[in-house]
Amino acid sequence: MNLKKLIATAGIAVALIWQLPTGAAAEKEDNKSNLPGMRKIAVKVNESPIQSPRFVYDSGLNFKYPDAVRGIYVTGHSAGGNRFDELVKLMDTTDLNAMVIDIKDDWGNITYKLPKDSPYANIGQNFIKDPKAMLKVMEEKEIYPIGRIVVFKDSTLPKERPDLSFLDGEKVWVNGRGESFVNPFLKEVWDYNVDLAIEAAKLGFQEIQFDYVRFPEGFENRDDQLVYDMGEYKDMDEDNVQKRVHAVTDFVEYAREKLKPYGVKVSVDIFGYTATLPEAPGIGQNFSKISENVDVISSMIYPSHWTSYFGIAKPDLEPYKLVREYAKVENAKLAELKDAPISRPWLQDFTASYLGSGNYLVYGKAEVEAQIRALYDEGITEYLLWNAGNKYSPNVDYTPGKD
Repeated sequence: MNLKKLIATAGIAVALIWQLPTGAAAEKEDNKSNLPGMRKIAVKVNESPIQSPRFVYDSGLNFKYPDAVRGIYVTGHSAGGNRFDELVKLMDTTDLNAMVIDIKDDWGNITYKLPKDSPYANIGQNFIKDPKAMLKVMEEKEIYPIGRIVVFKDSTLPKERPDLSFLDGEKVWVNGRGESFVNPFLKEVWDYNVDLAIEAAKLGFQEIQFDYVRFPEGFENRDDQLVYDMGEYKDMDEDNVQKRVHAVTDFVEYAREKLKPYGVKVSVDIFGYTATLPEAPGIGQNFSKISENVDVISSMIYPSHWTSYFGIAKPDLEPYKLVREYAKVENAKLAELKDAPISRPWLQDFTASYLGSGNYLVYGKAEVEAQIRALYDEGITEYLLWNAGNKYSPNVDYTPGKD
């Protein structure tokens, strides 16, 4: 939707600013406009001096940004089940203060029922039965709510719209784990995910975190084998690597702009190794370009996910050293930017036994604390903890050095 439409009348430009009323006023205005909940206000903008008012959607909930976000990952099932109470208790009894909750999960499921007038109402799941009630609990407990949306990894949308995915012959291509992806070149795919982000913002989420903002891993090895539409990027005078970088970066910039009227922060998850490269050629992630278009950058720097790197032969065995060496690289990269985002890396709170004997540690209190301490030693005080089952190590000191 256009946020401003400039109309010239008798030499005076009039801006149409969309204001979003709430409650009964919004319901009344819905009947007057084809944009639900929006009201037009004419404001002169070319007379000086003038301060044009900026209107932000009011969800009816109030949250304060923490001193520093220290968060955990929460699935839709956990957020909508008994586990949620346990995780709230964890927040109550520790210095943790934020939850990253699945809104659209790794398989493309929307984790709650959308309003009946939403074009996506029929595909919402009932994992979180009452998201507004959940958010009210978080408001009361001062838990900062972040809505996670898995963008381009999506095994649900291609079932209905294979043309929005990548085709291997006549079938939708899947990776080795049986997962599908949708096509980052297509604006229709962008709008689908941004619309879901807007719904989450209207509920009261204070931040939208976009994950899997990339092409499939190893895409450079199959981009000439799969059938897919390059959309507006087809005729761009760049090679396919740069086209992918443009598509991913452009999506992030587009999403942030669309979300501005809702007053939410925008964060993006990104592979940690992208900070060590000019750009990742297959997946289209350029650390600096993405960072320039977000409020928060969350590199996934789990020690288990690195091979021999930073001179560390077995990174999972040395969580402090791996995280600190990474943080040095990221700090240098962000220092080059004019307007750097908040750094809030993802840390490991799981055991990577799949690495095989002698290559992994059983992760618990000591290993989690080592990663946090490494960040603090490089001046980074925000972080998120990942455990796919939402079972987090007990008795962890989440704020090293705090009295």
